[in-house]
Amino acid sequence: MDFSKDVIRYDEQAILCLRTLYSSHGYAPFRMSRFDEYGLYAENRAFLSSGEIITFTGAGGKLMALRPDVTLSIVKHTIDDGELKKLYYNENVYRPESGEFKEQMQVGLECIGEIDANLQGEVLMLAKKSLGEFSSQSRLDVSHMGFLSGLLSAAELNSSQSTELLRSISEKNLPEIYALCSQYGLSDNYQEKLAQLAMLYGSYNDTIETLRQISIGEETDAALDELEEVFGVIRTLDAECDINLDFTIVNDLSYYSGIIFQGYIEGVPKKVLSGGRYDELLRKFGKKAGAIGFAVYLDLIEQQSIQYGKGESDSHVASNEIINIALPKGRLGDDAYEILESAGYACPDMDEDSRKLVFENLENNVRYFWVKPSDVSIYVERGVADIGIVGKDILLEYSSDVYELSDLGIGICRICVAAEKGYTESRERTLRVATKFPNIARDYYDRFGREIDIIALNGSIELAPLLGLSDVIVDIVETGTTLAENNLEATAKIADISARLISNKASYKFKHDAIIKLCDRIGK
Repeated sequence: MDFSKDVIRYDEQAILCLRTLYSSHGYAPFRMSRFDEYGLYAENRAFLSSGEIITFTGAGGKLMALRPDVTLSIVKHTIDDGELKKLYYNENVYRPESGEFKEQMQVGLECIGEIDANLQGEVLMLAKKSLGEFSSQSRLDVSHMGFLSGLLSAAELNSSQSTELLRSISEKNLPEIYALCSQYGLSDNYQEKLAQLAMLYGSYNDTIETLRQISIGEETDAALDELEEVFGVIRTLDAECDINLDFTIVNDLSYYSGIIFQGYIEGVPKKVLSGGRYDELLRKFGKKAGAIGFAVYLDLIEQQSIQYGKGESDSHVASNEIINIALPKGRLGDDAYEILESAGYACPDMDEDSRKLVFENLENNVRYFWVKPSDVSIYVERGVADIGIVGKDILLEYSSDVYELSDLGIGICRICVAAEKGYTESRERTLRVATKFPNIARDYYDRFGREIDIIALNGSIELAPLLGLSDVIVDIVETGTTLAENNLEATAKIADISARLISNKASYKFKHDAIIKLCDRIGK
């Protein structure tokens, strides 16, 4: 972007560049009110990235909301007259982030009307060019909800089962995919197809044959035919426009049925662009048109220190090959390092008696961090570490937005409900639950509609029922010896726990070969 930073702010430069790009392809600006009626968003919570909405009482007593989403407002106010609408916008939205609401700037475009392969190809090409305005190192990844829907429909799953499988696919969580398939009585062949799909990542040419083998019916075949047509359009528009296929990108099936996509730029640990085809949303508004669009999240880009601009140096290329690994302090971390060392990722300095927390071996292209076990997923999600080893209990408790690449088979235990021996639960009053895992406990009891009082403790959880602080506890159980010594017993198992290898989603895109190589070596 060739503007003086002393004259035009970063966000203004970005908006101007993107507006110029979209205008040059026939898109017109769209302006809207900052507020809309609360009902618009309440009725379409599933379409929103978060169900939380800022509300206030407007003139005449109407319940209004600060806009959490732009697309809903555009769909509501666009006339369905059969004419193609090509629109772009730059608007603020109001969404929760890290526990509080923040104003976030989005720039994006929408096509509403008769959507064909040419328009879909154009939108994907513009999405890729939008990423290129910020970095020459970018990734645009495409999925197709029709393909995913077709796979799930063939298994005749109910809504809840489909949702669970989609979540596992989105996490690249192979152990859970296999476990769910077994639980639902699905064939070994079907399980392997889902596992292949979850781990599939690469260009259209490199992945299409595998997708054809995974395809199992008319709906999945039709989705692949559409992808083939759209990628043909992209090659015609811009032969250098490299776009990957990644079916871990999933969205709500009740709104999305076609192509969906996400964009990443190097230096930012989260997706900075998101879009897709959302015809079903228009149906909910009684409109016959089709629609596709995307948004660029300027705040995410601006907040990060973009270290790599266009024309990276050789030193950058070298540093990009290093895998940053977060290890939990303690026995689990020691066991995990032994696995990595055996796989060829040794770092001799780590064997020294030292208080250092960061170690690296540039010959093996690895850098290790020792961190508190409960912080591993934070370091990975935030992109400071590319991968990490963490207990499944931490992933369940914090719902970290990471890929769960493998089960290392160490740190095996379970998380359970426990109570004093002979305890009988009464549903006539609120159940008092002491735990270090409030989210896991709440999710577990929500399944049964049980009202509970969470008592958050950080240590000696077993003491709580003995002294009358709680009725039960939710905690990690390894052998059960500690429970028995304190006259306690496990009354229900919530989940099996073991150490998992996790990856930052952006790192997986930019360091894909190195991360897959590490996973393969560990698996041998």
